[in-house]
Amino acid sequence: MKKSTRNQAEGTFHQVKGKIKEVAGKLSDNPKLEIEGTSEKIAGKVQVKAAQIEKVLGK
Repeated sequence: MKKSTRNQAEGTFHQVKGKIKEVAGKLSDNPKLEIEGTSEKIAGKVQVKAAQIEKVLGK
């Protein structure tokens, strides 16, 4: 598997995992878990974009 494809898949996984943590934090009234989920979701989005850039540049 190409590095960019793997990074894109991992980024998507982190987005989903972050969203789950975010919702769980809201439901359990746990702001720390909610913030952790939000930051993981953002990190996943960044990783997906970086993978897309790698794919365009052909690396």
